[in-house]
Formats: sequence, C-alpha cells, structure tokens
Amino acid sequence: MAQCVTKVQLSISCDNLMDKDIGSKSDPLCVVMQSVGDGKWAELTRTERIKNCQKPEFSTKPVLDYYFEKVQNLKFGVYDIDNKSFDLNDDDYLGGLECTLAQIVSSQKLTRPLELKKGKPAGKGSITIFAEEIKDTRIVIFEIEARNLDNKDFLGKSDPFLEFFKQGDDGSWQLVYRSEVIKNNLNPCWKKFSVPLHTFCSADFNKPIKVTVSDMDDSTSSDLIGEFSCTTVKLLEAKDQVVEFDCIHPQKKQKKKSYKNSGIVRVKSCKIETEYSFLDFVMGGCQINFTVGIDFTGSNGDPKSQDSLHFISPNGVNEYLTALWCVGNVIQDYDTDKQFPAFGFGAQVPPTWQVSHEFALNFNSTNPYCLGVQGIVDAYRQALPQVRLYGPTNFSPIINHVSRFAVAAAQQGTASQYFVLLILTDGEITDLDLTRQAIVNASKLPMSIIIIGVGNADFKAMEFLDADNGVLKSATGEAAVRDIVQFVPFRQFKNAPKEALSQAVLAEVPKQLVTYFKLLGLTPLKPPQTTV
Repeated sequence: MAQCVTKVQLSISCDNLMDKDIGSKSDPLCVVMQSVGDGKWAELTRTERIKNCQKPEFSTKPVLDYYFEKVQNLKFGVYDIDNKSFDLNDDDYLGGLECTLAQIVSSQKLTRPLELKKGKPAGKGSITIFAEEIKDTRIVIFEIEARNLDNKDFLGKSDPFLEFFKQGDDGSWQLVYRSEVIKNNLNPCWKKFSVPLHTFCSADFNKPIKVTVSDMDDSTSSDLIGEFSCTTVKLLEAKDQVVEFDCIHPQKKQKKKSYKNSGIVRVKSCKIETEYSFLDFVMGGCQINFTVGIDFTGSNGDPKSQDSLHFISPNGVNEYLTALWCVGNVIQDYDTDKQFPAFGFGAQVPPTWQVSHEFALNFNSTNPYCLGVQGIVDAYRQALPQVRLYGPTNFSPIINHVSRFAVAAAQQGTASQYFVLLILTDGEITDLDLTRQAIVNASKLPMSIIIIGVGNADFKAMEFLDADNGVLKSATGEAAVRDIVQFVPFRQFKNAPKEALSQAVLAEVPKQLVTYFKLLGLTPLKPPQTTV
C-alpha cells in the first residue's frame, strides 16, 4: 500500500518570551527537531534569529513530510542567540515544546506553554504553530524597490525592510515573507525573492495582502515607516509594468490633513512560475553521480592497531565503513548503473610509494569505478593493507577531481546530471585555503559535498566549511554562490539508528540540487504533467 504522505508547512510564533539580555530584549531563534528513537533528536531546520523581540513571528517556515501512519515526534526549542556560533550549547534556552506532527495537523493551530524542562514552565512564554498542507507547486517572484521613504533615524538614515502578511479566515494577519534589511537608505532596492504561492496567499488571488515597510533598530523593536493593502491580482499587474503603492503611516494620516505618504513602494516585477521539486528532477531523468573520498592519513592510526579509526573489528566494521554504508545505500538508488568512482587520499601508494591525494581505491586510475556500495567496501578492504598511511590531509584535489566532471555536465545546459561527493575523514585538514577555493568554484556547478567526520578530533575546520552560520568565502574573499557543504560528526550518531545518520547528511542535497537548477533556469528533462 502506498504511504499516505503529504507536505505540511509550519508557521511558528512565540509570545511572552523570557528576557535573558541586560539592557535589551532577547534575540530568539527556533530550532525544529525530530525524534530518531532512543531519546535522540535530529535537527530538521532552524528559523532566522529576530533581534530584541519577546513576541517573534518567524518568516522561516519549515516544510515537513507528514505520514498519516507514522508517529512523528517533534521538538521545538527556542534560544536567545548572542553570538555567531552555530552551536546552541552556549546560548540561553528560552523554553521548548514536544508534540507530534499529527497534533499540530489536527489542531491546525496549536498554542502551548513553553517549558524549560518537563513540568517547569518558561515564565509566561508560549509557542504557536500553524499548519498548512502544500498542494500547489507554484511560486510568486518579486522585484521591489521604494522611493523617498521617511527617515526614522536621528543620526543617519532609515534601515528599511519589507514584510508581507496574508489575512487568515479569522481576520488575523499572518507573516508570509520578511526581506533583508538595507542599511542607511531611503531609496532601497531589495533582492529579488520568491514565496510559494500557497504560503503567500493560499493560492487565493483575491485574498487581502498587507505590506509593511519598517526601519530596523538594533537596540529596540523596529519602527513602522508605512503600509498598504492590496491583493495578489493587483500585484500581478507588475508582470508587464511597474505598479506603485503609497506607503501610508496610519497615525500620520490621522494627524495631518496635508499628509500624502511616507514614501512609495514600486513593484518592478511580479510573476508566477512553477517550482520544481527534487523528485520532479529525478523522475524527469536527472542522474545523481556518487563519488567517495576516504582519508588514509597517518593521524587515523595504524590500521593493525585496535585504536586506529581504520581498524576493522572482528565483525567486519569500523566507523568509515558504517558511515559509507549509511549514506551510500540511500544514494545508490538514484544512480541507474550503480558504478561509483572511489578514491583515497593522504597515503603512500605502491609501487613508487609517492603520496597521493586522489588514488583509485581499486588501484585502476583509468577505471576507478566500483559496483555499488559493496564494491566500494570491497575495494577499501583490499586497499587498506596495501598502502602506507601518511599525509598531509588535502581535500582540494578530490573536490577538484569531481568538479571537472561537473563542469562537463554543466556545459550540456540540461538538468541531466548532479554530483555528490562524500568525504570520510578524521578531521585534520592541511590545505584549508585551497579547499575553500575549490568549494567556492564547485558552488557554481551541479555538485554537493558531504563531509562525515569520524573519530573524536576537533572538527572546527569542517564546521567552518559547512558555513551554516554565514556564506563561505575563499581566501581572496570570493563568496560561494550557494551552500553546497554538509558536515556531520559521526560520533553524534554512534548509538542512533542507521537511518538517522543518512537523514542528517542527505537532508540538504535535494534542496541544493533544486537551487542549482533553479539558479540556471533549468527545468526537468521530462517535466511532470501539471493539473494546475
């Protein structure tokens, strides 16, 4: 029987959060986690951080697969973020909620008190989660600027940002999008952005939409510059021409008879397009090419010693093999020929004993392909006693190796191939600057990089490459076009079910694939038949 699965989007807001900051309000962020069994949780996503706010409404809206026949335990954790670290252990916990996705779906709108731990309320803090089923794959794309906005700052100019709200059935306004802040500018031009049509207006083109322009203030809550109301129908007039709206501040309008506006918002472009999903591309004929790179540097320890990360236990496993099985078993289903190139790096290789940073695991440089994950495992076991673990740990050669194939695929100009490189390493990296450049270059290609850290090393360099808390830049300052690296330390999943590791490391690949093809305006080779 086919599983009953549907996509559900969650809107998250909080009220009366505890105040942990002296001299200002907390800067909250919400983390969404799912139970993976045995009391362990895997992070699904986290919202943006909102400065100085005890009543945040988050614009990041997690989308989850909802299975009617499964109990999906979720945990929502709210934190006060006062630093740039991705790790939440050094941030103040403002409370959390544990519930099931079914509880949210059946309530549609669930409001519960936040708890610091079971039975201990987090002051008067509460969380509200609103669920909507996603049935429409269209997106609405905007280009918007403003002119002559009021200046709200005593020193300098306003720092404006946009917010869009749709009106709910109960008459309340629900945030659907928040733009970036443009500093010190009364004539801002915001980045082009898109919002799923169901999020924006529930696919009802006549639903009332409210747009606000506000001045961001770092030390206090933001100040309203002005607002206007409209419908999606009106906004879509900007498909062929610029549509302008007076930005009105309600109180100023009441006080001054001569008041005209607090600036003008110009919708330069508004159009609707179909948003293709990961499955649309895969089912449309996109091949996912899986390549493995395994760390054979001396810091792993002598494979003959039980302390070595490469030591194969009597039952035939080690961390490298377990990680390879977990990820490879999922990815191999998306590649029809199941032929995977596999390489080692950082070892002295026979017969010359030169150090190599991209030697074929099967020692066949002209044909480094292994049949399925089992083929990679067999090649690894055979290579281990034949090489000498050495160093240094260089990632850039293997990344550049896969990039060359991705370049060739990109030149075809079709959504036919995507490359996933899995690097298994003990975490010591020597060529950080060259690796940064290699990743920045690869971010322009149909390619994702997964790094699994085995052992107990300090993985700060890997977390830096993951760039979850900012855009990765090369040593020369060139920024990555998109985030393509996912790093996960294996030790966090040692006692968790095997699916938990593959879920954590592969979670971002579908989004990365879709983002790449969308960036280039490429559609699936065989687009799905739409009923819309």
